[in-house]
Amino acid sequence: MDLPSLSFQRAALHAAYRAGLTPQALMAEALRRLEAAADPGIFLDVTPQADVQAAITALPGFDPKAFPLWGLPMAVKDNIALAGRPMTAACPAFSHVPEEDAEVVRRLRAAGAIIIGKTNLDQFATGLVGVRTPYPVPRNAASPDHVPGGSSSGSAVAVARGIVTLSLGTDTAGSGRVPAALNGIIGLKPSVGAVSTRGVVPACRSLDCVSVFATSLEDAWAGFSVLAGEDRADPFSRPITWQEPGAAPARIAIPRAADLHLDDAAGRAAWASALAFLPGAQEAAITEMLDAAKLLYEGPWVAERAAAFGDFAATHPGALHPVTQKIIDGANGFSAVDAFRGFYKMAEYRRVAEDFFAAQDVLVVPSVPCFPTLAALAADPFGPNARLGVYTNFVNLLDLAALAVPGPARPDGLPAGVTLIGPRGSDAALMACAETFTRRMAAAGKAAP
Repeated sequence: MDLPSLSFQRAALHAAYRAGLTPQALMAEALRRLEAAADPGIFLDVTPQADVQAAITALPGFDPKAFPLWGLPMAVKDNIALAGRPMTAACPAFSHVPEEDAEVVRRLRAAGAIIIGKTNLDQFATGLVGVRTPYPVPRNAASPDHVPGGSSSGSAVAVARGIVTLSLGTDTAGSGRVPAALNGIIGLKPSVGAVSTRGVVPACRSLDCVSVFATSLEDAWAGFSVLAGEDRADPFSRPITWQEPGAAPARIAIPRAADLHLDDAAGRAAWASALAFLPGAQEAAITEMLDAAKLLYEGPWVAERAAAFGDFAATHPGALHPVTQKIIDGANGFSAVDAFRGFYKMAEYRRVAEDFFAAQDVLVVPSVPCFPTLAALAADPFGPNARLGVYTNFVNLLDLAALAVPGPARPDGLPAGVTLIGPRGSDAALMACAETFTRRMAAAGKAAP
């Protein structure tokens, strides 16, 4: 069996297992691919071989129906607890060893997944660029001169480089969608509360989601299906009614010209190409939803990040990345009165979103408005990060689900994609719409790389 050329997608690996591949051989190949990537920024901790072997030994008999992730190599972001392994959230002073797995890790293991390591991130999941880490920065899988996207940078790159089948990230403001788009893969951000965040270091606890990275829609859905479900031990877990993907929704909206914020000609060309595979989509005003995003970093919601790890920052001076520290310091400018005013304003925006999705099934937007270089970010550590969140920051605030998928590449060869957004509980509808979109692309010979 030619392991170096073997697709790490779920269907291919399970077929290989049926043909005689062993989990030991597959995990060895995953580690060989990691070494070949020669990128020390992807993983912050690699699971010791003895622990990997113990996980393999504990696998039940091969039964992909009962154990849908059987024998698949996985990675988890280093703000998600993995029992017995150090967790840093990309802050060395925060390093500690959890005694228990996060609930999502427990569910992965129960489905047969093998965790091979913990991935790098923007410190405390605060950022969309992927470079706010004291460790080496993961290299963008498509272009090393560009940012990898964050905060789930290592998780996205590990999947894009074919080192793992699936990885887990987190997504509060776009951290599971932006790095997916910038690395040309799929990023599934579930409905808020559909997946437990117990055992996850919070960023904004009321908004945090665990996200799934994959290279196929089928794999992303398999991961979501394993993870989704109420966790009564997590006070932010919420019961949700969802189904398997069926018929694609008919009413699709796209931003009107006034709400289309794309920074360069290559991005505009990619968006125009993507529209060819969204026939019947109608332009709609989304200005108020975009305005809602401003409350996340320019309004009192930034104080929720201070609530998450501000006490740690205060007792560990100098431990935070300078940009992260500046964001936390900004929370001091908001009062409790400001917070309530923000809640009232957000209630108005959520009513706008409810009315929008009463008339539309899905909103499709460009996943990112720009593709910053590392040099541009070095010159301006805040501007490009803020720009990357234009089409992502409002989603969790408005209690929406989202799915980022690759689209036609930009004329300069960089990946581009679209994000499908829908109301809470629309996860299956978004998947069905994405399947139709990608089938149309494939039929036209425009399948994303």
